[in-house]
Amino acid sequence: MYKNIDGCRACGATELTEILAFGDMPLSNGLLSEKQLHEPEARFPLTVVFCPECSLVQIRETVAPEILFPPDYPYFSSVSDAWLNHCRGNALELIETRNLGPSSLVLEIASNDGYLLKNYKENGIPVLGVDPAAGVAEVARNIGIPTRVEFFGRQAAESIAAEGIRADVIHANNVLAHVADLRGVVDGIRIVLKDTGVAVIEAPYLRDLIDHCEFDTIYHEHLCYFSVTAVSRLFARQGLVLTDVRRLPTHGGSIRMFVQRSGTPSVAVRRLLAEEQAIGVGRESYYQDFAARVRSVQTSLVSMLESLKADGKRIAGYAVSAKGAILLNSAGVDGRLVDYVVDRSPHKQGKYMPGIHLPIYHPDRLLDAPVPDYLLLLAWNFKDEIIRQQQPYQERGGQFIVPIPSPQILSATVVGEQA
Repeated sequence: MYKNIDGCRACGATELTEILAFGDMPLSNGLLSEKQLHEPEARFPLTVVFCPECSLVQIRETVAPEILFPPDYPYFSSVSDAWLNHCRGNALELIETRNLGPSSLVLEIASNDGYLLKNYKENGIPVLGVDPAAGVAEVARNIGIPTRVEFFGRQAAESIAAEGIRADVIHANNVLAHVADLRGVVDGIRIVLKDTGVAVIEAPYLRDLIDHCEFDTIYHEHLCYFSVTAVSRLFARQGLVLTDVRRLPTHGGSIRMFVQRSGTPSVAVRRLLAEEQAIGVGRESYYQDFAARVRSVQTSLVSMLESLKADGKRIAGYAVSAKGAILLNSAGVDGRLVDYVVDRSPHKQGKYMPGIHLPIYHPDRLLDAPVPDYLLLLAWNFKDEIIRQQQPYQERGGQFIVPIPSPQILSATVVGEQA
């Protein structure tokens, strides 16, 4: 069901340095039915390692993709309004800057429910989605987004190219980190990309993860954690060029990479490479105290929740996210400290969180008496959006707890500014 890598996922080097070990963790998106609560639950080791040869940070374990991404995979991108707006802005910008039209083609790897490609379709631009999860692919097809149900890699790319299909734009949002065959996926991008095309790839940024102690971004689906140093070397080995990069606030800090068959790295690429070299992203010393800082956040969160519970306070969680599953399970936060979790996705309601088995309800539950005194934001990267949505909860006296980068209860002033 899983195996340990015998070399770096990017360069193949065998000498890897351990940064952080979580121990055995459940699958972060492995939601359970009530019946499954009484059955054995799969758990797998979760260990973060660093490659001194190419600077890639990655996890040692590879869980079989058919286990990670089953047909009923519960993640639907369209649940978050902020994410939809972010992606729409990206699409509209590319339509203009790349002069896309009816003779163009936009392909998305891990296209989910069509959340991004629909923006191109609405503007008369042909699209093609590729996603291994049949459930989300069916949702995309129902809104007119042609979608192939398969994992994207070298073989899938060759099959697509053999049909005469090549893309002007390839999107890969938060997917490059999810693939075991990293080199195969990058090679697949090269195969399908037109000579004048561009691949636009977003991924959480390693510097933000380390500097802000965003350890809950680490889970079995996320096999790799990218610095600009590591990705520029990865693309170069596969015959591609990282021509531009932007830092983004999404998901706690991300980078948007522009990759082409030929070209010259931009000033932004050269600047980030220089910054990473200066702070030592390619050296083991940069990661030395990360594990200790993670333990400190976990301990502080448990202490805060225990203190609130001792005072008789009611606590619920918001958002059944992969982040939340890792945060709660790795810190040992269960039903003793959090009563239940709510989520907007109907595909998650009525189920239970992996490992800690907290029940999942509709957000309306927050307004039922007794109203929780505190709401622990498990998708803290969307805290502004959640706070705006939960104005009625605030009017009933509810307060918010943000766990990362260090646990804090948001003051009324801060909440007012974000609302």
